[in-house]
Amino acid sequence: MTTPMRRQYLELKRQFKDTILFFRLGDFYETFDDDAKIVASVCDVVLTSRPVGNDLRVPLAGVPWHSVEGYVARLIQAGYKVAIAEQQGETPVDGLVPRLVNRIVSAGTVVEPGMLPEKRNNYLAAVVRQEDRAGVAYADITTGEFATTEFSGADVAQRVHEELARLQPAELLTVEDAAVLPGEASLAAGALTRLPPWRFELATAQRALLDHFRVHTLAGFGCESKPLAISAAGALLQYLREMQPSALAQLTSLFTYSLTEFMVLDEATRRNLELTESIRGSDNRHTLLAVLDDTRTPMGARLLRRRLGQPLLDLAQLDARLGAVAAFQQHGLVRAELLALLKGFGDLERWVNRVVQRIALPRDLLGIRQALTKVNEARRITGQMRPAADAAALFAALEARLDPCADVESLLSQAIVEEPPATLQHVGIIRPGFSAEIDAVVAASKDAKTWVANLEGTERARTGIRSLKVGYNKVFGYYLEVSTANAHLAPADYMRKQTLVNAERYITPKLKEMESVILHADERQLELEQQVYRTVLDQVAAQAGRLLALAQALAELDVYAALAEVAARNRYVRPELADDGAIEIKAGRHPVVELTQREEPFVPNDVSLHPEQAIIILTGPNMAGKSVFLRQVALITLMAHIGSFVPADAAHIGVVDRVFTRVGAADDIARGQSTFMVEMVEAANILNHASSRSLLILDEIGRGTSTYDGMAIAWAIVEHIHNHPRLRAKTLFATHYHELTDLALRLPHVVNFSLAVAEEGGRVVFLHKIVPGKADRSYGVHVAELAGLPRTVIARADEILADLEAKGAAGPRKLGMATGPRQLGLFVTSHPIVEDLKKLDVNGLSPLAALNVLFELQQRARQE
Repeated sequence: MTTPMRRQYLELKRQFKDTILFFRLGDFYETFDDDAKIVASVCDVVLTSRPVGNDLRVPLAGVPWHSVEGYVARLIQAGYKVAIAEQQGETPVDGLVPRLVNRIVSAGTVVEPGMLPEKRNNYLAAVVRQEDRAGVAYADITTGEFATTEFSGADVAQRVHEELARLQPAELLTVEDAAVLPGEASLAAGALTRLPPWRFELATAQRALLDHFRVHTLAGFGCESKPLAISAAGALLQYLREMQPSALAQLTSLFTYSLTEFMVLDEATRRNLELTESIRGSDNRHTLLAVLDDTRTPMGARLLRRRLGQPLLDLAQLDARLGAVAAFQQHGLVRAELLALLKGFGDLERWVNRVVQRIALPRDLLGIRQALTKVNEARRITGQMRPAADAAALFAALEARLDPCADVESLLSQAIVEEPPATLQHVGIIRPGFSAEIDAVVAASKDAKTWVANLEGTERARTGIRSLKVGYNKVFGYYLEVSTANAHLAPADYMRKQTLVNAERYITPKLKEMESVILHADERQLELEQQVYRTVLDQVAAQAGRLLALAQALAELDVYAALAEVAARNRYVRPELADDGAIEIKAGRHPVVELTQREEPFVPNDVSLHPEQAIIILTGPNMAGKSVFLRQVALITLMAHIGSFVPADAAHIGVVDRVFTRVGAADDIARGQSTFMVEMVEAANILNHASSRSLLILDEIGRGTSTYDGMAIAWAIVEHIHNHPRLRAKTLFATHYHELTDLALRLPHVVNFSLAVAEEGGRVVFLHKIVPGKADRSYGVHVAELAGLPRTVIARADEILADLEAKGAAGPRKLGMATGPRQLGLFVTSHPIVEDLKKLDVNGLSPLAALNVLFELQQRARQE
């Protein structure tokens, strides 16, 4: 037979069976059964057991209530959801204190500051797909951001993947039994939440949105004609209503956006360019974000991260952003003054949203008040600048949102003490003079304590009993103690309470009255302070729109000033933006490498890509700087598209709709893909989705297979990019296949560049300089020597290389156009043309194709 408490626990667990149930018992949250085993394992706490009936014991693991956040955070990171069951008062009902689940915490619904990343958003996202269409919605309940989009096309799965790679949601909602996309599968285990299909049904989702926003149509939000966007947003809203209903109050608007407004960056590009995360692991100091992030507020840091993940394509907006950065760069003293001031604003955005959810603590309100006292100073500082015409409207809009909210600041100054307690469980939150009722309780308590303190002297004088004492214990409260010898002198109003061996203890009606005032004053004060505090929260929440607009304006100022500070410190210049399809960079530098490279000065390089010079074939040895050059062109282009100055002497950047990168070597064992397969999948994605406005960064395509196969693939890819009517994208193509340099003789828009190398006295010096023309050697043996291969291996490699070159293994290649190092295997058993003839499917060739093949074979034969 189970105990009543066990039955209470099991009833709650039935309601929340997909969560870890934290069951409040006094000063601990207890977990039972399988939940206890999980908590003991994940949180490293002791697993014990508890009797729940005759000869029945169940597993038990508990954590202290005052440190519960840390344990919940561990469970969330491990992919679990946690339901918190609190005691409802202290009065038992039928011998048992009632308990209710008052909140459920999942990865996407966390609101506790200690569990949130300060400088990045904590997104909850939802995805719904139908054939070639998809809807994506996301929200951050700590900042109030709520957005949705819809798109279609044969590549819809890839586009969903790209959008999830940008958002990196903490939790993703999808339909039960729906196929898992790569972007969904890449989320941490447990962060993927399956919802029943009816949650995503258009009518249900639409009704949820209409009811929440209290409107009759969604036209004002821009999504009325986007059914899948509505489905995703409505499902997300319903999930929040169940998991974190207090968060709904801050989702006051829904932003509908289009992917065509922003540059597309797929997951591989974000990874290869190391925008926000390093390929090398958890150390993110060597990322573009780390270089650019000199923001002083958490909301500014989050805004910069969002902009870096979603570069703009609108020239007018970009020019306004660049104008704002230019204004701060030109006004160095103003910039320094503002950045110093911004440190004191804290996380105004999240504090306000905690107020809206009615979960703000006293120190959150103190932070808001302190921030508001600095707004007028921020207005004064920014008012000293005279921005150029392209940024004048932007600064005017920012100034309009720099509202000091004097009424809110005055309310908080009057209501909250300078150093309030950390929680609402202690008195001393409300400032004296704000509430007459609280002041009366405090005054009465003070008077009562003074009266009791003076009572001993007063009673000794009144009774003449010099040994009379006033005491207190938890059983009887306050009392008057008179020795047995003097008991006959006790006044008539003394009521005997306790007899001791040598004394009698008495009480009086007045003493009991004062005792009641003293003992209940703190309890009454706490009750009244909590009531007043809730009223203050309501008043501040009513002004949340103004406060959040202020927070967003401060975040923008923070970003512009920070980017200007970085530009001034690192010698960045303002890029010139246009829609002409050209990228011209003079003395460009890699923004990360130039700051981390300490041994020698960074060598800048120029690049020119335009419709007449669309593809650069880049050859040269490893370690000479090819990869750095490729990435720096992509990073400079991307920086210009977020409104940042760039590391160069000058830069003209034509608008780029997508940046693609295929660099590095990595396999994907989980999906059964080899290094070469991963390379080909990424290359296929690029060729299928790039346009003439794209920038392609291709490094060593084809190296994961045999020389002939790899070279053929690389050759064909360059031809395809050059000749396809949809393509001719701006392309940097680095390769060790020297034969590809002959494409510049065949294709009018291909040019050759190489890395300069100096040889002196048998030593090879890499100059890290990009120069016109092709490289004659790869210097692979030299690089191997630098890497530390044994001298015997290096000597033998030199011998083999000399032998191959002497025997003609460096003769013309299979593709027939190149001369130079063949880089074939050690043994050549037949002529490449003969081998190709053997493989021809003559019966499958059309007459035209046969003539083309014959012509190519003849050309190759003439080169022999």
